[in-house]
Amino acid sequence: MIRRFVRQMLVSLAVFAGVLFAFSRVDWMQVFGLDHGIIEEKLGEMYWELFSESEVFVDDDTLIAPLDTLFSALCQANGIDRNEVALHLVECEEVNAYACPGNHLVVYTALVAECRSEAELCGILAHELAHIERGHVMQKLVKELGVATLAAMLADGGALTEVMQVLTSTAYDRTLEAEADDVAVHYLLAAGIDPRPFGDFLLRLSQEEDLPALAEWISTHPDSKKRVQAIYTLAEGEGHNSAFRSLMPEDEWEAYRLRFVKVK
Repeated sequence: MIRRFVRQMLVSLAVFAGVLFAFSRVDWMQVFGLDHGIIEEKLGEMYWELFSESEVFVDDDTLIAPLDTLFSALCQANGIDRNEVALHLVECEEVNAYACPGNHLVVYTALVAECRSEAELCGILAHELAHIERGHVMQKLVKELGVATLAAMLADGGALTEVMQVLTSTAYDRTLEAEADDVAVHYLLAAGIDPRPFGDFLLRLSQEEDLPALAEWISTHPDSKKRVQAIYTLAEGEGHNSAFRSLMPEDEWEAYRLRFVKVK
């Protein structure tokens, strides 16, 4: 009797596990006739309306133009339409940058202040650009909130604060994070920018004990020695014959960065 009960339990567990696995393989966006592009565009419009009301945007062209120059160089070198991605500079004391629905990329002023070189900043821009280009933003939202919640947001605009919370305070999974790192390195190499400072930035911020409350970019992009080493290895392997360039002279970069230290 006991053996029969145990067999039935094992069979039930196996069936349950099989069903869960099958459901996890289903593209529910397609099942419900929901197009990723349309949903992201609509979410982007609603999200950005809410976001714009709560943030202080930098409108000084002398601060925005250099950042845009770096970002445009990445886009141009990798065949990405610069006009398809909206880059925003926001006054905030959090060391953070993140991709939003609708191809918006937000950079906080404190993050620029923490970058020791233009190459470090380019690495972060390249990483977030990779999230946008590879569709990671919607993948993250679907995983964290589910299709039903996203569809409901489109219907009545509710719970958009949840989207903001997910994007700014929860991590991408390891697969998406590794892919974004890999793509970022290739973006940087294509632009003639040394990718190794990107790894330096990750490692340094993860080790600075006096910065944990500010290093939001690190907390939402979990760091590890293996991850940084993977960046170094790929950079040295793919770019061993590369001649790297600087888009801004070192003294010009430092003067630019110090202006953000004042804003911060």
